[in-house]
Amino acid sequence: MPDHFYVYPVYLKRSVPRSEGRRVSAEIAVAGELSAEGLGEAARALGYTVEVETKHYPKEAWKTEGRIKVKKRKGVTKAQFLVKLAQTLRERAQKGASSAA
Repeated sequence: MPDHFYVYPVYLKRSVPRSEGRRVSAEIAVAGELSAEGLGEAARALGYTVEVETKHYPKEAWKTEGRIKVKKRKGVTKAQFLVKLAQTLRERAQKGASSAA
């Protein structure tokens, strides 16, 4: 079993339906644009070891948004990680919006 998993920005985008790749509920999904670099920063803030890669999501082969390779932690599933990552990204977006005002 691999010691890592991959996360594409499409997994967390609110504008993308589950049938096209979103992996978290719409309530916690992130609005706006996401990048692999942004996902990597948020995952590092959660204490994970991350590599940012320039790959494309298979269902959207014409887009090269990138992906992150995350080292697994014992007892944390990919679904649990995605929820934590989405929450972190939303908190960062709210802080950025409040500091810009």
